[in-house]
Amino acid sequence: MATYNKDQIKKLLELDKKHYLHPTSSLRQHQESGPKRIFTDGKGIYLTDVNGVRYIDALASLWNVNVGHGRKELGEAASEQMGKLAYSSSFNNLSHESVIQLSEKLASLTPGDLNVFFYTSGGSESNDTAFKLVRHYWKLKGLPEKKKIIGLERAYHGITIGATSATGIQQFQNMTTSQAPDFLHAAAHKTNCELGDKNDPDFTRSIRGIIENEGPEKIAAVIVEPIQGAGGVIIPPNGYLEAVRELCDQYGILMIADEVICGFGRTGKMFGVDHWNVIPDVMCMAKGITSGYIPLGAVAITERLRDSLAEVSDDVLFHGFTYSGHPAACAVALKNIEIIEKENLPAHASKMEKELIKGFEYLTENHTLVTKSRAKGLIGAFELFEDREKGIPFKPEKMAAQKLVEECLSRGLIVRAITFGGTNIIALSPPLIINKEEIEKVISIFSDSIQVVEKSLKLQSVNS
Repeated sequence: MATYNKDQIKKLLELDKKHYLHPTSSLRQHQESGPKRIFTDGKGIYLTDVNGVRYIDALASLWNVNVGHGRKELGEAASEQMGKLAYSSSFNNLSHESVIQLSEKLASLTPGDLNVFFYTSGGSESNDTAFKLVRHYWKLKGLPEKKKIIGLERAYHGITIGATSATGIQQFQNMTTSQAPDFLHAAAHKTNCELGDKNDPDFTRSIRGIIENEGPEKIAAVIVEPIQGAGGVIIPPNGYLEAVRELCDQYGILMIADEVICGFGRTGKMFGVDHWNVIPDVMCMAKGITSGYIPLGAVAITERLRDSLAEVSDDVLFHGFTYSGHPAACAVALKNIEIIEKENLPAHASKMEKELIKGFEYLTENHTLVTKSRAKGLIGAFELFEDREKGIPFKPEKMAAQKLVEECLSRGLIVRAITFGGTNIIALSPPLIINKEEIEKVISIFSDSIQVVEKSLKLQSVNS
């Protein structure tokens, strides 16, 4: 493990402030204070910073380090592939062994006939690719007006221009002055509406209501996350995804599943849609496909969709990235999936879900501000309310969630505050290798941190 003296740390802080524009971060805070932490090492569920302080990475960094940090076999897989064939283009029907092998492996894991894959460098590119492919499909089928994409409120699909336009979180859309056209947003998880209940007050805002208002002849696809991640770890009610699938079938619309966060064991099954036995027409992947060790994303389409495209296409598919099917990235993905299967991490995540829920129940019993806890596999969240019995949330200026996250960080625990729309949600998604004792440690740190926040907000814990 590397060690740093005060002068080295100071220099790193200054260089970071001077030269690095951080993603999804406060520019002002960065210029005033520099980076909060500079990490140097990772092992298992832990990260270590330049001061030698160790942290539990209870977010798997960005929901993605599924197999944990420091897996040398993934580095070895990249090194071996780079020593043999570091890069080769897939344009003009050229190919290489690792992309072929990965495609075969993914086809054995994905549901139904989602057996055809296009590769990207990450989730935003995967979702943008999906939007282009479905619009291209309908154009070739003689239906060029069938181009609108329906997403959900509080959904997150990435930050390229198309992915941002599909995202249902206003703050991301406000970042720029214009968005891509033909993206619509429906109220999330309105099962009754999607099943046809026009008496529901949210019907006009539902997917079905929007389809009927716009006309199905104008709708290309509906995109949903099996579980909304960055929007607040929002798990759909039973029957919802099935209702969306039936709705798409009824109106001749393609269904896109955004599995960027949920995929590769995160929810306790290989893919989130597997919990509901839903087979989308298109499925977008990234993050856990390599556990974040190297950038890679993928878009799965059904054989039916590929065959239909091939039948009516007389031209080149004018879409592709320089790093589509990157050999080293594909080799790392293969080794990563091998680890996930060998260690049975989806089943382990399902088992640890029970421990996580037990911990959330402890927090709810012992702290009056904790409520609305939920988990699926190893993605979970709870909310902070000023008065949970009366349903009174904290006012945004009290920054309850942000204060708790900072208290946790000071005690060696990395979690995430989600405050869109005035919420105070605490989200976590630890590496899938986390064990019972480590989850108990996470809950203990939460409890200690919550006590401090309760005092700062002049609240009382249950046992005080």
